[in-house]
Amino acid sequence: MQHNAISAQADVEHGGEQESVVVHVQLRPRRGATRKCLAALASLAAEHEDVSFAVSGLSKDDRVVRVTVGVDLGPRTAVAKFSPQAQAAYAFVSALFTSLYDHMPVYVAEPSQVERAAAAVLLERAAGGAAPADVVESLPATGTAVPNPRPAGPGERIPA
Repeated sequence: MQHNAISAQADVEHGGEQESVVVHVQLRPRRGATRKCLAALASLAAEHEDVSFAVSGLSKDDRVVRVTVGVDLGPRTAVAKFSPQAQAAYAFVSALFTSLYDHMPVYVAEPSQVERAAAAVLLERAAGGAAPADVVESLPATGTAVPNPRPAGPGERIPA
């Protein structure tokens, strides 16, 4: 699920002006809603044809699948001047939060190497005709599950 052929990592040239700014938004659909989330992301991409983005990270645990989307805002100097490319990217990010709110979108840092590798597998297999949700299901669960809540201490209990 790559749009406008941007790479998962921003190309950074040492000149400073050519440095591309990428914002990462993570969607966290429940395991059973992965297909719906990816279909909604594809539909949203069709509505924003002029925005460059890619699935840049992918992981899952027992409860949710974490799909990290890297959105290219454009060169740093153009972002500062609020260029048309930056405006379109901001509109796409806004639409991610408003139309995919059921999938718990959040801003995140760059994905880890393991998440990037899993995203590369997803893109490769999807290009070969495999259903993206099937690729997600074949990934091993990571050890970053949400911990169980700790029991309340004696001073923290609320009488019923």
